[in-house]
Amino acid sequence: MAETEGEKQPIIIKKIKKGGGGHHGGAWKVAYADFVTAMMAFFLLLWLLNVTTEEQKNAISNYFDPTHPKISEVNSGAGGILAGTSMAESGAMSSTQAPPVPKQDTGQRKNKSAREKFVEKLKAQEQARFKSIEEQIKQAIQSNPEMAKLAQNIIIDMTSEGLRIQMVDQEGASMFPSGSARMFQKTEGLLGMVADIIRTVPNDISVRGHTDSQKYSPGAEYTNWELSADRANSSRRVLLEHSIPEEKVANVQGKADTEHLFPDTPLDPRNRRVSIILLNEDFSKIPLPPGMEDDPAPEEENGVTFSEEAPEPTTTAPPLNPAPRYNKSSGNVHFP
Repeated sequence: MAETEGEKQPIIIKKIKKGGGGHHGGAWKVAYADFVTAMMAFFLLLWLLNVTTEEQKNAISNYFDPTHPKISEVNSGAGGILAGTSMAESGAMSSTQAPPVPKQDTGQRKNKSAREKFVEKLKAQEQARFKSIEEQIKQAIQSNPEMAKLAQNIIIDMTSEGLRIQMVDQEGASMFPSGSARMFQKTEGLLGMVADIIRTVPNDISVRGHTDSQKYSPGAEYTNWELSADRANSSRRVLLEHSIPEEKVANVQGKADTEHLFPDTPLDPRNRRVSIILLNEDFSKIPLPPGMEDDPAPEEENGVTFSEEAPEPTTTAPPLNPAPRYNKSSGNVHFP
């Protein structure tokens, strides 16, 4: 057909589809290599996290944190965050370097050190004294045939309050008649022996009575509270008869069945007992001996002045004021 004037011939675009299975090039190899590298780095990170301690992790984290207060502020180059900031010369954190002590504070450091050493020495002497008391009581019991029979009735241990000496009932071997505050003669002899030994120490004494959970009949006016208090007060009287100064008895308490020696078996006869506690002394307020306040010539190290280490205390501490009294019995004992 002939082309008319002004009529344009249409443009035909032919698209050719390539068959499947053609070559895709090597780009996939690069992506696979990146994937394998990332996985290796990931598993290496997991391994490092597993073998690194918590302290090491914190140290690494702080090392790369320029704003962390432990990092020594020694700048070089331009300074600023990650712009030339460097560690101290040793490469350690500033917290590991001993901070200089101003010269005007050396006297305070010296007094604090002297106080701590003084109190520690007195506490050590007290512990040694308690240990000696325990050994003396055990030896006195073993050397006396009559007292040796009561060896199972004495329990000595250390508590947070001090040295505790307990006279406990055993099955078939009680320290008091049932329901009574009148102690047996053997009990009085045992308590007297203990008193003769502990009267030499300066510690105040707490006397406490305990019962088991066996109750009185309903409506009874006399209960385990009265019984435990009366037994403790009876023990106090024996201590005073054996030259224990009255002012050393800090308190006398009846605990009834509130503090069992064997809580799981409230009727255990060993829960019936009288405790004699040599109370720890309070050394914190004892003044330093004369001469310990003197500040010897200071030592200098790297241009910083430090005070000399406080000397060991050599004098005996002055006696303490009597401890405040509380829960103290009026002294009237009712014997059922």
